[in-house]
Amino acid sequence: MSKSKPRPKAKETTKKVKKKTSILVQERVDYIDYKDVNLLQRFMSDRSKIRSRRVSGNDVQQQRDVATAIKNAREMALLPYTKRVTTQRSGRPDRDRDRDRGPATEVAPEVEGVDEAIEVVVDEAGEE
Repeated sequence: MSKSKPRPKAKETTKKVKKKTSILVQERVDYIDYKDVNLLQRFMSDRSKIRSRRVSGNDVQQQRDVATAIKNAREMALLPYTKRVTTQRSGRPDRDRDRDRGPATEVAPEVEGVDEAIEVVVDEAGEE
C-alpha cells in the first residue's frame, strides 16, 4: 500500500463584501412618490430598466416600493418604458460580410407594365 499525499486545503476565496448603502437611506427618504421623477431615475439604467437590489443597495421593502413607484410613473407617462439607444457605426467596412454579399451593384429586375401605368395616370390627370 502506498501512502497518498494529504490533500491541500482549499483556499478561502470568499471576500467580505461591504454592503452598499441605499440612496434612500443616505437622503433619509421616508415615502417614495411616483411623481418624484428625479429620484426614480436614479434607480433606472440608461435603457430605463429598473436596477436590481444588488446594484442599488435597497432592502426588500425599499426595492418593492421603488419598483411600484416606477411602474406607476410609467403609467402616468412621467417615465419612459424604454429608451432607444443608437450605436455609431465605424468607418471601416466589414470585409468578411462584404465578400459574402457578391457584387457591389445589383440591378433590380424590370417589371413589365409599370411604365405604361404611370403614363396612363399622367394622361388622365392632364385631361381633367
